Amino acid sequence: MERFFKRKAPEPASTNAHNLCLDDINWEEEIKYDPGLRKQIDDYHPNLREKVRRKYLQNGPCQPRTLSFPVTQIAGSSRRFVPEWFDEFRSWLEYSESKDRVYCFCCFLFREKKDDGYEAFVKNGWNGYHKKDRLRKHVGEVGGLHYIAMKKCDDLLQTNQHIDVAFHSVSGSNKRDYITRLNGSIDVARILAKQGLPFRGHDESKESLNKRNFREFRKFGEEQNPTLRKATCKSNSENSLLVAPEIQKDIVECFAKEVLHAILEEIGHDVFCLLVDESRDVSWKEQMAVVLRYVDKCGIVKERFVGLVHVRETTSAYLKSAIDALFADLKLSLKQVIGKGYDGASNMRGEFNGLKSLILRENSSAYYVHCFAHQLQLVLVAIVRKHKGVSEFFTMVSMLLNVMSNFKLAQG
Repeated sequence: MERFFKRKAPEPASTNAHNLCLDDINWEEEIKYDPGLRKQIDDYHPNLREKVRRKYLQNGPCQPRTLSFPVTQIAGSSRRFVPEWFDEFRSWLEYSESKDRVYCFCCFLFREKKDDGYEAFVKNGWNGYHKKDRLRKHVGEVGGLHYIAMKKCDDLLQTNQHIDVAFHSVSGSNKRDYITRLNGSIDVARILAKQGLPFRGHDESKESLNKRNFREFRKFGEEQNPTLRKATCKSNSENSLLVAPEIQKDIVECFAKEVLHAILEEIGHDVFCLLVDESRDVSWKEQMAVVLRYVDKCGIVKERFVGLVHVRETTSAYLKSAIDALFADLKLSLKQVIGKGYDGASNMRGEFNGLKSLILRENSSAYYVHCFAHQLQLVLVAIVRKHKGVSEFFTMVSMLLNVMSNFKLAQG
């Protein structure tokens, strides 16, 4: 589980697995002219998506003008696709001969699944040929989702602005310096994440005497590592020190994905128990924590946190849909669940419409057990209400914890 703490950015001279993946693809078979036969952009590996988009942009939208478009009965009238629409919506309108539906070329390349219009003009296609205004409505206003997708297409066509072009244009020494600075930031983020320490502080300006953990550890690393100090002190590195908050978040997110990948690899296709609880955070937003309990190959019982999902409501149906979405991202199945642990709330353990019952309808082996931690809490609450001495004891413990926490914060 700690193997990700030992990883660093690859050296520039090493073989890039990403390039190997690109070389193994048969682009003539992969790139489909008919939009109804294409694989969605999100189905490709993130490292391949930009290459796929470029291939499609080179071919342009599918606009067969000489086809004999089939006639369909819509609202009691005979309707068919009008090829003249290609002239009005030239930059994005596509027609699928296999599906007899139209698609949006730009949205196919850059629209996200959660956006409105994705289902109609990217995934399923649209064939309401008696309502041409629907095409204009899809375009929407300037600054809308369709215009953003068109802008991204235009940007991707500007090859001189691509990251790989700019990266290959710099010298080898600059590449090595960049990798050195990146590894320095990765080392600092790794130790802070491993120790559970905060990254940022209130004042990280140049005048600050204490820029808090990340920047101070990074500065200490520069003092101890001559190679890192040399790569950081160069004048051309001022705009790429790789210490910005966004860079810190990206590095930690990569760590999280590596840990999650290790957990899922350890589970494999075996069974596990599902532990779920929901509560409000400090901003009063409902959130659901998901933990998996399983036995590894050595026979050791493990509990691993795999996700924190923000939910708009705490109904059993909404919680079930949130779990389904999380399992889809993790490529897990409810059929692997052999046990569930929740609190005693009705939305969780309800006999008819609780989360327990909804999952049991899909998997009869997913037995429910009332969470022992919640049972212990209920016992303590009941005792505190009837015994004044016990109540005073927990009050003093709570005050002591608050004092010690504030003292620790004051010490920095």
